Amino acid sequence: MTKNLFSKQQQTQLKLNPYVKTVSAKAITYQMKFKEFFIDEYNKGKYPSEIFLEAGFDIEALGPTRIRRASNRWRTAYKEHGLTGLEDVHLYFEGL
Repeated sequence: MTKNLFSKQQQTQLKLNPYVKTVSAKAITYQMKFKEFFIDEYNKGKYPSEIFLEAGFDIEALGPTRIRRASNRWRTAYKEHGLTGLEDVHLYFEGL
């Protein structure tokens, strides 16, 4: 996770983007439709920052590290598991 925190103003702005599921000071969760859009556009040869910009994101607020990590994570998941690899998965461990 990146150490760059989102300000209250940035969080408010990000929440207005239809591709954002949730956002906090520390993290952003993207809608599945954005992840699918990202993969489609990336496969057409577009750069990650270009895709985020076209989707209405402030790429300076997100920062290059956050964009790069999301891109790498989604591309790897898609390569290994297809579209289902892009779904949000929450694992709960009991008794740990």
